[in-house]
Amino acid sequence: MMYRDPRMVPSQLGVRPAAQLSAGFLSQAFLWMFAGLGVTAVVAWLVGSNAALVQGAASLFLPVIIGQFVLVMVISAGINRMSATIALLLFFVYSATMGITLSLILLAYGYGAAVSAFVTASVMFGGAAAYGAVTGRSLANIGGYLFMGLLGIIAASFLNLFIFKSAGVDLGISFLGVLIFVALTAWNVQKIKNGDYAAITGSMEKGAVIAALALYLDFINLFLFLLRIFGGGNRR
Repeated sequence: MMYRDPRMVPSQLGVRPAAQLSAGFLSQAFLWMFAGLGVTAVVAWLVGSNAALVQGAASLFLPVIIGQFVLVMVISAGINRMSATIALLLFFVYSATMGITLSLILLAYGYGAAVSAFVTASVMFGGAAAYGAVTGRSLANIGGYLFMGLLGIIAASFLNLFIFKSAGVDLGISFLGVLIFVALTAWNVQKIKNGDYAAITGSMEKGAVIAALALYLDFINLFLFLLRIFGGGNRR
């Protein structure tokens, strides 16, 4: 059975899968998420260590960013109409393109800031994921507020980029972004544990891919906001 209505997912119905099934949802989602991060890291290293590739990536930066946005939309909107294999392939393509853009971002901020941001992001992500997995408190109702906050920081980022151009505003947006993505991590992990993604897609395999994408985006965005905090004064 597939839950077409978002209100009919298990967490909204007060239904919880067996502990073994919940563990299966989580392990498969985290497996693909870490695989995606591995692809991103390898591509970022390959591009960043080759001057010609760096130059090529810089010339294609905007098209790659647009392509990433399109890929996320295609996977998210089309998950029910494609096979789990195709969805996973598109996820890895997205992860590879993220490695291209990250290689340029890391070169701009420097190794020290990148390490500090990665370690901090890993600790915060791990803590939030653990909370989402073990808490008995339902986090379902905070999702709407988090997405409104996310839209708010996107709008504020554009305004600051083109109008205010304030380092203080940028720092404030970065701290807010960290808080939002920490909360989104806990929220997404609880959704995975409760079987919501599997129910929405009608398949554990498809649910694992879309859940991995959600977790991947949470971690990458958390890392990027922390990178802006740690490397704001050292950007090259």
